[in-house]
Amino acid sequence: MDNTSLIAIVSIVTAGITTAIGCMMPALGEGKSVSSALTSIAQQPDAAPTITRTLFVGLAMIESIAIYCFVVSMILIFANPFWNHIIAK
Repeated sequence: MDNTSLIAIVSIVTAGITTAIGCMMPALGEGKSVSSALTSIAQQPDAAPTITRTLFVGLAMIESIAIYCFVVSMILIFANPFWNHIIAK
Protein backbone atom coordinates (compact mmCIF):
# COMPACT_ATOMS: atom_id res chain seq x y z
CA MET A 1 0.00 0.00 0.00
CA ASP A 2 1.49 3.33 -1.02
CA ASN A 3 1.25 6.62 0.86
CA THR A 4 -1.47 8.02 -1.41
CA SER A 5 -3.81 5.11 -0.69
CA LEU A 6 -3.07 5.29 3.01
CA ILE A 7 -3.87 9.02 3.15
CA ALA A 8 -7.09 8.43 1.21
CA ILE A 9 -8.22 5.63 3.54
CA VAL A 10 -7.38 7.51 6.71
CA SER A 11 -9.05 10.70 5.42
CA ILE A 12 -12.27 8.91 4.51
CA VAL A 13 -12.44 7.00 7.79
CA THR A 14 -11.70 10.17 9.78
CA ALA A 15 -14.36 12.10 7.84
CA GLY A 16 -16.89 9.35 8.57
CA ILE A 17 -16.12 9.26 12.28
CA THR A 18 -16.18 13.07 12.46
CA THR A 19 -19.58 13.20 10.79
CA ALA A 20 -20.99 10.40 12.93
CA ILE A 21 -19.89 11.80 16.28
CA GLY A 22 -20.41 15.40 15.15
CA CYS A 23 -24.07 14.69 14.38
CA MET A 24 -24.85 12.31 17.21
CA MET A 25 -23.59 14.31 20.19
CA PRO A 26 -25.14 17.68 19.25
CA ALA A 27 -28.45 15.88 18.62
CA LEU A 28 -28.34 14.42 22.12
CA GLY A 29 -27.45 17.85 23.52
CA GLU A 30 -30.31 19.50 21.68
CA GLY A 31 -32.76 16.91 22.95
CA LYS A 32 -31.60 17.40 26.52
CA SER A 33 -31.83 21.20 26.12
CA VAL A 34 -35.37 21.09 24.78
CA SER A 35 -36.40 18.66 27.50
CA SER A 36 -34.98 20.89 30.21
CA ALA A 37 -36.59 23.98 28.68
CA LEU A 38 -40.00 22.33 28.53
CA THR A 39 -39.67 21.24 32.14
CA SER A 40 -38.71 24.78 33.14
CA ILE A 41 -41.62 26.28 31.22
CA ALA A 42 -44.00 23.81 32.88
CA GLN A 43 -42.74 24.89 36.31
CA GLN A 44 -42.51 28.64 35.56
CA PRO A 45 -45.02 29.59 32.80
CA ASP A 46 -44.39 33.31 33.38
CA ALA A 47 -40.73 32.92 32.38
CA ALA A 48 -41.57 31.21 29.05
CA PRO A 49 -40.39 34.07 26.77
CA THR A 50 -37.02 34.30 28.52
CA ILE A 51 -36.54 30.54 28.58
CA THR A 52 -37.51 30.24 24.92
CA ARG A 53 -35.12 32.99 23.84
CA THR A 54 -32.27 31.45 25.80
CA LEU A 55 -33.15 28.01 24.41
CA PHE A 56 -32.92 29.22 20.81
CA VAL A 57 -29.53 30.83 21.42
CA GLY A 58 -28.27 27.64 23.05
CA LEU A 59 -29.62 25.48 20.23
CA ALA A 60 -27.86 27.67 17.68
CA MET A 61 -24.57 27.24 19.56
CA ILE A 62 -25.03 23.48 19.75
CA GLU A 63 -25.94 23.25 16.07
CA SER A 64 -22.81 25.19 15.12
CA ILE A 65 -20.72 22.32 16.50
CA ALA A 66 -22.40 19.91 14.08
CA ILE A 67 -21.84 22.33 11.20
CA TYR A 68 -18.13 22.65 12.08
CA CYS A 69 -17.76 18.86 12.12
CA PHE A 70 -19.47 18.68 8.73
CA VAL A 71 -17.11 21.32 7.32
CA VAL A 72 -14.07 19.45 8.65
CA SER A 73 -15.24 16.20 7.07
CA MET A 74 -15.88 17.92 3.72
CA ILE A 75 -12.40 19.45 3.82
CA LEU A 76 -10.91 16.02 4.47
CA ILE A 77 -12.78 14.52 1.55
CA PHE A 78 -12.65 17.23 -1.12
CA ALA A 79 -9.83 19.65 -0.22
CA ASN A 80 -7.47 17.47 1.76
CA PRO A 81 -4.38 19.47 2.75
CA PHE A 82 -2.31 16.29 3.00
CA TRP A 83 -2.52 15.67 -0.76
CA ASN A 84 -0.24 18.65 -1.43
CA HIS A 85 2.42 17.14 0.78
CA ILE A 86 2.34 13.83 -1.10
CA ILE A 87 2.18 15.46 -4.54
CA ALA A 88 5.20 17.67 -3.71
CA LYS A 89 7.32 14.54 -3.14
